[in-house]
Amino acid sequence: MKTASRIATAGALCAIILGASAPAMADAYEDIMAAGKIRVSTDLAIPPSGMLDANLQPTGSDVETARLLAEDWGLELEFVQTTGATRIPNLQTNRADIVISTLSVTPERAQVIDFSEPYAALRSVIGAPAASEISDWEDLRGQTVTVTRGTTQDTELTAMAAERGFNIARYDDDATMVTAAVSGQAQMVATSETIVNQIGERNTERAFEPKFVIRTFDIAMGVRKNEPELLAKLNEWVAANLANGKLNEIYQKYHGAPLPEEMLQ
Repeated sequence: MKTASRIATAGALCAIILGASAPAMADAYEDIMAAGKIRVSTDLAIPPSGMLDANLQPTGSDVETARLLAEDWGLELEFVQTTGATRIPNLQTNRADIVISTLSVTPERAQVIDFSEPYAALRSVIGAPAASEISDWEDLRGQTVTVTRGTTQDTELTAMAAERGFNIARYDDDATMVTAAVSGQAQMVATSETIVNQIGERNTERAFEPKFVIRTFDIAMGVRKNEPELLAKLNEWVAANLANGKLNEIYQKYHGAPLPEEMLQ
């Protein structure tokens, strides 16, 4: 009995010593604040959310959102340029601290990253030239729908293409997809309502318009799994800036419409 007691006591002491000497678990929020800089993964080829201005400086609604966050937290801001397909890998490989890049909330993505509360919204639509007689999924049968690789439209339409009888063409970024539509290479696109409208602005003779809504998505910031403090701080920031109207001002400035009323309430 004495031997067993001594072993138990020794084990407890070892556990205390090891526990005291073990390094603390990394905390992304503390690391960001200690560094004085936040690295934000943002696609700068998806106007009006992310783009380059005439002086090749980042601009757009996601860019301004990231700048407002960095300013409020007193941090230097570093943009990590990305495409739709590399937004989440940038988090997983620690190239970026957070994603602010039209990242819609989906169950599939929620399995590998965590999402903040939504700071914006996105209407996902099928877009085509105004003269096209397209009003529902049946009208897509036998046709080709163009998407941007790695987006929610890519994921959703890929799952239903065989059953509904349409084909999918993929481009690596939104800018290339828009160019394809403007030039006539793409006859139909699945993307955000905002991007569909931009296609028409770039080619008024072949103006695209939204034909029907696929889904309305919440847009949120993405963070790595198991970062509760960072997630809580982002949620506090989103709530405060929805309440004070700043996020709505940014969205309306670039998208020409306010955020959904339910978000503002």
